[in-house]
Amino acid sequence: MQNTKLREEHKMIELYERHVDMVYRICFSYLKNSMDTEDMVQNTFIRLLDRPVEFENEEHEKAWLIVTARNLCRNHLKSWWQKNGNLEEEMHHLSMEEEADQNLLEMVMKLPEKYRVTLYLYYYEGYDSAEIAKLMEKPSSTVRNYLQRGRDRLKVMLGEDIFEKQ
Repeated sequence: MQNTKLREEHKMIELYERHVDMVYRICFSYLKNSMDTEDMVQNTFIRLLDRPVEFENEEHEKAWLIVTARNLCRNHLKSWWQKNGNLEEEMHHLSMEEEADQNLLEMVMKLPEKYRVTLYLYYYEGYDSAEIAKLMEKPSSTVRNYLQRGRDRLKVMLGEDIFEKQ
């Protein structure tokens, strides 16, 4: 029995280490401050501990964590005591390898939620529009519109075409 418990604990630690950065970035894209983000990341993994889920594969666990984190963040934002954080002061918590990537992510984080989350999932997490539609519970056409409008807003903000064919 103890051996089984240790194995389960080891699996949870591996799952946490595999996805904590992604969950942090998702939560930060909603909350825009590190203190609330850390709370929601913790709550996401606590939810998993409280309600163990059998995942079909790594994509299933990733999708479950994204949806759970999103829902927890949305609920948190609905609370009356929620206050807005200073985005510029908090961006240092999101580590990017290159300064250009960091600057682009900062611009993405300034977009309205629907564009911010959609662009983040598409470009930073590698989901396609159909997968994002399922995660966000929106029609695929809506997600494609969010992607296009988000890109258009970024082009205006940056004054250049960052989305030329890559």
